[in-house]
Amino acid sequence: MYDVHSKCADDFISHEEILDTLAYADENKENIELIDSIIEKARKRKGLSHREASVLLACPVKEKNEEIYRLAEQIKKDFYGNRIVMFAPLYLSNYCINGCTYCPYHAKNKRIPRKQLSQEEIRREVIALQDMGHKRLALEAGEDPVRNTMDYYLKSIETIYSIKHKNGAIRRVNINIAATTADNYRLLKEAGIGTYILFQETYHKESYLELHPTGPKHDYNYHTEAMDRAMEGGIDDVGLGVLFGLDKYRYEFAGLLMHAEHLEAAFGVGPHTISVPRLKHADDINPDDFDNGIDDDTFAKIVACIRIAVPYTGMIISTRENQKTRERVLHLGVSQISGGSRTSVGGYYEPEPEDEKSEQFDVSDNRTLDEVVRWLMEMDYIPSFCTACYREGRTGDRFMSLCKSGQIQNCCHPNALMTLKEYLMDYASPETKTIGDRLIEREVLNVPNERARSVVLENLRLIEQDNRRDFRF
Repeated sequence: MYDVHSKCADDFISHEEILDTLAYADENKENIELIDSIIEKARKRKGLSHREASVLLACPVKEKNEEIYRLAEQIKKDFYGNRIVMFAPLYLSNYCINGCTYCPYHAKNKRIPRKQLSQEEIRREVIALQDMGHKRLALEAGEDPVRNTMDYYLKSIETIYSIKHKNGAIRRVNINIAATTADNYRLLKEAGIGTYILFQETYHKESYLELHPTGPKHDYNYHTEAMDRAMEGGIDDVGLGVLFGLDKYRYEFAGLLMHAEHLEAAFGVGPHTISVPRLKHADDINPDDFDNGIDDDTFAKIVACIRIAVPYTGMIISTRENQKTRERVLHLGVSQISGGSRTSVGGYYEPEPEDEKSEQFDVSDNRTLDEVVRWLMEMDYIPSFCTACYREGRTGDRFMSLCKSGQIQNCCHPNALMTLKEYLMDYASPETKTIGDRLIEREVLNVPNERARSVVLENLRLIEQDNRRDFRF
């Protein structure tokens, strides 16, 4: 029985409700009157239900799809402006006891070198990331209760936050680790993490059990209910995601939105972010072995429909995707991207030898962070290294209320400009700095509040002339 308020995964991700939703979408995918009414509702910027959004996703009518794309782009601009938040992943360990059939970290893979970073190795990696200009990290690790313990994670977070190198500092650590207990989530919150991220991989329970044949991750309900325990542990910024290509994309889309609706209903705040990775080639994993892959046009429409359905939620795309694909979905809803990424355990401080490769997946965008920053600015986006909301306590419903009130232009926009100025002064190439200074000069005029604008101008002067850092609203 479908129950959005229930704490049981089988209730809030109801298989029968998803099947009914898909049938409803099929019946109405060319119902122009209904589609127009859904689009009109979406224009109010209050979001859509999983059933309404599924109708839009199924719609084959070209004119209506173009309308959906235009609306998604406008909604993204309304809530996030032209800011794009920058981050990098840091893989701590690829030891794993799970049997996930789509991941090279699976326990039966004897080819991939197994590694875990020591605290000194973490220190070297973090300094290398700081020297690139990064301020925000997403920690990644396989599931191994003997090696990858909560004590190890807590110590690693402490190490990362302690490192100050030249003008560099990691100001926000997000973490993507296996489902755990409410008590452990409380410890992560106390350690100062930003967002807790956990991909569902697939919401189709039967497929999930087949794709995770062994290991703790085999427990579908424990995994799917992890965000409830995270919320109960005090973490109010959580990140959802599915791995598109494992099962039918329309099923995953409906399940993803139902999960977001559940968090909103049960805890009063939906997901802080939604990630949209696609299955990619990795060590002993061939994506062609899975028959649910999606093409670029379908991928773009998924992004657009998610943006319309959950307008306040950040959307993340990684270096799994190439430059062309990333550019397309930036316009349709993505608000966070990685740059200069490594998906190996280590690799920032010095490249891995060819015979010791430990990547989780192949990277499709191999550009440096400086190249990605310059590319974004050439498209008139503001690369943002801001972490102010987390550090000022604007998380969960407090961030959402800021976003919904429209005050983001008086807060996040100035913070983006000031952190970009830091990057330009400390890390940018001469060409990137020239482009960035011009962009800041134009964009500071778009800060609507006159007093805020004058503060930004003064802070920009102090960053450049007095070597001051870390201003924030």
